[in-house]
Amino acid sequence: MLDVKGLTSSFIEPWRTSSFADNDQAPWHLVGNIEALLRQQIAGLDSSYQRVDEIAVHRTAIIEAGAVVKGPAIIGPNCFIAAGAYLGGGVYLERDCIIGPSSELKTTAMFAGSKLAHLNFVGDSIIGADVNIEAGVIIANYRNELENRNIRIAYSGQVIDTGVDKFGALVGDRSRIGANAVVAPGALLERASIVGRLQLIDQNPQIELT
Repeated sequence: MLDVKGLTSSFIEPWRTSSFADNDQAPWHLVGNIEALLRQQIAGLDSSYQRVDEIAVHRTAIIEAGAVVKGPAIIGPNCFIAAGAYLGGGVYLERDCIIGPSSELKTTAMFAGSKLAHLNFVGDSIIGADVNIEAGVIIANYRNELENRNIRIAYSGQVIDTGVDKFGALVGDRSRIGANAVVAPGALLERASIVGRLQLIDQNPQIELT
């Protein structure tokens, strides 16, 4: 039987030493609770972070005019958020992350050195370290097209019923997702995964890709 609680640390190396390390929830449950977890973490941050309400921004991070960040959020060292970006619903950027123009990041944790180019949507996801997501990529988080919107995932010879209706993806370290690709809700992309430009990734067991 697959240990879903150990999935995140097996996909994302820095998870094991991060502020989330003691949390053994399955990834879809963690993103569902990320707002409460971030509020706890913000309370313990040191003076290298500037805090306004529920937003904590490291003093070395840059947020351009015209970007929107809604709390709770932690923006780590040397992160860059471009004009027109929109972050909300509970967002964690570890360090050296880039969120490009007109990208939306919702209810997501992203680890060191990962990048959204521009015109992206990433929802309810956990993104590993050194992940590059090219322009126009969508990581969807909701099965609007199915009558039963519960997220189910075919992975490693098993079908995982998450019990939730919102979850995007768990993306392993050093993965690359090409321009205009679509990752359907409930994807588990192992370390160093390659998703081609215009490719559709859908791990729902009921969906047959042609």
